[in-house]
Amino acid sequence: METKRLRHKRSNRDGFTLVEIMIVVIIIAALAGMVVPRLIGRSEEAKKRIASADIRTLQTQLKLFRLDNDRFPNNSEGLNALLRKPAGAQGWSTPYIEKEATDPWNQPYKYRYPATRSTSEFDVYSVGLDGNDGSEDDIGNW
Repeated sequence: METKRLRHKRSNRDGFTLVEIMIVVIIIAALAGMVVPRLIGRSEEAKKRIASADIRTLQTQLKLFRLDNDRFPNNSEGLNALLRKPAGAQGWSTPYIEKEATDPWNQPYKYRYPATRSTSEFDVYSVGLDGNDGSEDDIGNW
């Protein structure tokens, strides 16, 4: 008889009550409310840093192109000259980049020779989130 009573008591505690579940949900919601606002906006900052790193890499590859070919790509060749051999590039032997250069917003990086914005001989830049050339959010080698 005693074991039946213990079993009956134990079966009442097999699981969580609605109040306990609600407390856990409230705690999770409060923690999310504190953490999520700090993470919002971080992805855009990360994309800007990725674009800056990509631009530095493209600058290096453009300088290698010049070492091999005694010139920078012209505007019509653009950054595609790093991927596919342009006409008249006698020193070009292998691609300087593995794939088409696109920024974190899935837009192609821009190239301009001679430079109009940077102190370098050429401009390499991303038009940023808004996709407009010459706007405040452009990220480049200037």
